[in-house]
Amino acid sequence: MPQEVHVSNSSSSLGRGVADRGVAALETINLTKVYPGFWKSQSVTALRNLNLRVERGEIFGLLGPNGSGKTTTIKLLLGLINPTSGSASVLGRPAGDQLSRRSIGYLPEETYLYRFLNARQTLDFYGRLFNMNRAQRAKAIDFYLDFVGLDPAVRRRPLRTYSKGQARRVGLAQALLNDPELVILDEPTSGLDPLGTLEMKNLIKELKRAGKTVLLSSHQLADVEDVCDRICILYRGNLEIEGTIDQLLEVRDVFRIEGRNVPEALQQEMVTRLQQAGISEIRPGVQRSRLEDLFKRMVLDKRASERGEAPRSPDGGSGR
Repeated sequence: MPQEVHVSNSSSSLGRGVADRGVAALETINLTKVYPGFWKSQSVTALRNLNLRVERGEIFGLLGPNGSGKTTTIKLLLGLINPTSGSASVLGRPAGDQLSRRSIGYLPEETYLYRFLNARQTLDFYGRLFNMNRAQRAKAIDFYLDFVGLDPAVRRRPLRTYSKGQARRVGLAQALLNDPELVILDEPTSGLDPLGTLEMKNLIKELKRAGKTVLLSSHQLADVEDVCDRICILYRGNLEIEGTIDQLLEVRDVFRIEGRNVPEALQQEMVTRLQQAGISEIRPGVQRSRLEDLFKRMVLDKRASERGEAPRSPDGGSGR
């Protein structure tokens, strides 16, 4: 992937001035979605009174086990379905508003593209949908194919010959083509090998540096922990946990100090003094658990509660 490429707001003129910069990128108020059944007793509440605010320039993680309401939330934000009650706003306008949609880039979990087109033809097609002229399309296509790191040797081959990772890169380029203010990524590392995953995470961080807001939904918790500023975890349609990565994963009863090039004699002196004070474990810095541990603990505790059992943690620790 070219190292010198940076996202630029000059690649297109779309997505500008949709809302005041002080307005949240995303906000939901008591957002609820109930899918009706033939009988009232068969209705399913996919999302219940979701209150969420995502500020501009954040990378926000939307997490939860299957059936927790993540996909429903994304569909509501995109205006693909209507809420049963409550409201959602995107870039200061109602979810589904045509103007706000022009400032959203969306990468779905599965990359559905025309398999008979090549990468350049695919982006040219979507550029036409955004009313970009030929010069704008040519500039944006080259820019974003370089940005996502698609090998130039495959850009004129039909998409049916692409690996899943290559198709994923084209899908991301398509999501960025209109220079959106908000980028929604659903399982962006799906199908990528470890190197491709690392490159995808670097791309997401680059989007933040360019001032974009990223809503990231993923089951790859280590990836979420590496790139997100804040996260929330849904369970059976309810918001259970929300906060910054540091807040949620800090181990509060452990104090940690970090330093480079600390003389060995000083290290030993510090260790000795701490031991004399009765400290049995000495580690540098503020100890953190892993996001995966937090996620597993929440799900296991909720399931235990549903069965009327005492909450239990997968590692026996509090992790908070």
